[in-house]
Amino acid sequence: MRAFTLFDGLVMPIDRANVDTDAIIPKQFLKSIKRSGFGPNLFDEWRYLDHGEPGQNNLGRPLNPDFVLNQPRYKGAQVLLARENFGCGSSREHAPWALEDYGFRALIAPSYADIFYNNCFKNGLLPIVLDAAIIDRLFNDVANTPGYSIRIDLAEQLVVTPSDDRFAFDVDPHRKYCLINGLDDIGLTLQHADKIRAYEVQRKLAAPWLFK
Repeated sequence: MRAFTLFDGLVMPIDRANVDTDAIIPKQFLKSIKRSGFGPNLFDEWRYLDHGEPGQNNLGRPLNPDFVLNQPRYKGAQVLLARENFGCGSSREHAPWALEDYGFRALIAPSYADIFYNNCFKNGLLPIVLDAAIIDRLFNDVANTPGYSIRIDLAEQLVVTPSDDRFAFDVDPHRKYCLINGLDDIGLTLQHADKIRAYEVQRKLAAPWLFK
């Protein structure tokens, strides 16, 4: 998992409340569990004018010119600005996989669905919660400022705008530690690899019949 510390990222707005995980990555793409390759199908039903299927070549598919992801001004965006209850619906982990695979590093919204919120941290995404009034202001600023980028400082827990406004956000200390150090659940476990190996050696000596 990529470490998350300090970065400046272009902001892309999704001005819809209650965006569910089926909109983020439709159900037909859940057949794969590789955790990669989902970026081209992020928001597939909104992004394209035809029906997408796994393994399809997306290069020739007709794009929806009205959808924000297809607008040139947001190409390369790394911060997704959203409305309340983002990530609701089914608990598919493919949703944060698709967002991360596309290139998003952080999300900013007034609220998230609980399971989606937890899955973001496990997959290297930072879901930031800010007050709805601040979210309204950011939507307005993004709409009126092409190339609008913000700085996210996880160590200081700050969102910094181009006009140097600073918005503090809360994050669980353990989750913050994991993101800053690039540790998913497997990475956390492997920090104790020496102890695990020592236990396995002792266990084989104490109960050899279990390993035959």
